[in-house]
Order: sequence, then C-alpha cells, then structure tokens
Amino acid sequence: MKLFSFAFFVLSIAITFSFRKTPPLKDSTTFAPKENLSEYGFFQGKIADQLPAEGVVPYQLNTPLFSDYAEKLRFVKLPAGTTVAYNADGVLDFPVGTTIIKTFYYPNDFRNPAAGRRIMETRLLIHEESGWKALEYVWNDDQTDAYLEVAGETKEVSWIHSDGKKRTIQYAMPNLNQCKGCHNQNEKMQPIGPSARQLNGDFEYGEKENQLVHWQKTGLLTGLPALAQVPKAPVWNDPASGSLEARARAWLDINCAHCHRNEGPAKTSGLMLNYDETDLTKLGIMKAPVAAGRGSGGRQYSIVPGQPEKSILLYRMESTDPGEMMPELGRKTTHTEGVALVREWIRSLK
Repeated sequence: MKLFSFAFFVLSIAITFSFRKTPPLKDSTTFAPKENLSEYGFFQGKIADQLPAEGVVPYQLNTPLFSDYAEKLRFVKLPAGTTVAYNADGVLDFPVGTTIIKTFYYPNDFRNPAAGRRIMETRLLIHEESGWKALEYVWNDDQTDAYLEVAGETKEVSWIHSDGKKRTIQYAMPNLNQCKGCHNQNEKMQPIGPSARQLNGDFEYGEKENQLVHWQKTGLLTGLPALAQVPKAPVWNDPASGSLEARARAWLDINCAHCHRNEGPAKTSGLMLNYDETDLTKLGIMKAPVAAGRGSGGRQYSIVPGQPEKSILLYRMESTDPGEMMPELGRKTTHTEGVALVREWIRSLK
C-alpha cells in the first residue's frame, strides 16, 4: 500500500509539473496539417479547376524545374495584412504564415489543352515560426480532392506528347524527407523558385501584366525598383528571351543549383551551377570531379568546351540510372529538350 501511495504521489507531481511547463497553444495550430487539400480553402468551386480563392495569387516562373514533363500551377498566399520585400538576389523572403502551393498535372494531350488534364499532386511549403515545412497531397483518381501523404507514392500516368506519341511513366511523388533533400540551404528548408529574377515576366491576370508589377499594385510586394533595374531570367526554350548561354545557365540554375551552390548540399563537389557564378572552374569548365565514381561515365571533366560528348555534366543529365543521373530526385526520364540546349551551349564554348 505504501509503495502504491508513493507511486501515486510521484505521478501527481509529474502531471502537475507538466501542466505548468506546457505553453498554451498559440497560432501554431493554424498550421496543423489538414487531411485533405480542400480543407485549406485555397480554391473556390470545384477544387480540380484550381481557381484561386481570395488572397491566393497565381504566378509562374520564367524557366521552371523539369519534372518528367509534368506541368505546374503555382500559387502563393500571404497572411492578411503582410507583404514581401523586394530582393534582387535569391528567393523572396516571404513572411511567416505564407503558403506556397504547387500543383503538378499532365495534359491528356499536350497539343490540345481542351482535352483535359490529370492532376497528380499538390505540394505545400508553409512558413512557420521555426522555418519552412513541406506537405505532400496526392490526388485521388476521381480528381475530387487530394489527401495528405507523408511517405510518398507512385502512380502510372499516360498522355499524348507534343510529338503526337503516347507516353506512359510511373510518376513518383516524394516523401517528406526527399523534399528536404532539394529544399536545403545551409541545412534549412527554403523555397527554390520564386525569386525576382524568375518572377520578372508576364502573367495573365485578366490581362497580361508583369508579375512583380501586379504584386506591387495589389499590395503584396514592396520596394520594387524600375523594371529595367530588376534581373530577369530568360525563358529556357525561347531564343528571343536571351542568348544561348543565358538560357542554358537558367536551365542549370533552376534544375541543379538548389544543390550545386555554396549554400547547397552539393557544395563539397566544388561544382557551382547558380546563374550568377562567374568562376569558370567552379562552373565546371575543365574541372575534374571530386568524387563522381561511375557517375563520370568515364569522362574526365565536368564541361569540356566544344565537346559535349566528353562532358560529365551532359552525361549525368542524359542518364536515367539512379546512381548516375542528375538531378538525383524529381525525374525518371531525360529532359530531351533541356539536354539539347545544354549540349548546344557546351559545343559553342571556346
């Protein structure tokens, strides 16, 4: 009996202490993951139509990341009464409470947008007090909603490509640890795409308007200088938007530089592929790999000017071998057009 009484006394003390030490729940409950995407209220009407609700702003990137030919719809939602300050370098510094929304889909026929689409997943990046958190929502086969999935998933998808041929792949959706692998800057999760450079382009907001100008006019963005002073990423497949080198560098920046930069997880490789890198050796010109292993394909240098067939960079871009391919995540197929662009650029180098 005495033993029981003593145990009960200790338990009572522990419970009392825990109540004293547990802080009251604050706004963090706002960011508790929802089971279904529809519960957030990001979209109005039929959720598959992806019509943004009030306060949810659509946007696009001049040169987006390649993801096995999936198309993407992008949105951002800032907390009411907040803004984001202009920043010429890197991704914009969004306030705590911001949600970045990215939906991946395949047109049934790339030649005919009216033929419909199949939505595969919607990824959220939520800016909490402690940093950014990633959430993955997988769409159901009925296309009526998407459900939270932390472990990732693979689904078969087919479409008619722009060349008129049917393509089928096992489309892989990442688990949350894989999200951290790419969105890693100095060991902290960060967005990759929405920088001033990437947003400096037109979007159809009822009528075509520069995205940064629109964000400023609607009160989302502050401190925007004259557009002539804002850096602008070219559109990788539009020769009118920039030189061959600029477009190839833009492709490498968005597809590779989230890792291959001084703040990224591949910094130990010494290969820096960010758009503003000026050191030719760091960019890969006649640079021997630190530890490429069989990923080198038997080639000696990352980039051999004038000789793409001898360049490790191109070999890894073309490969679909998980032990050799780059990027390591986010694709199972080769971006034929992107490879052709980088090949042409390497061939042009003196």
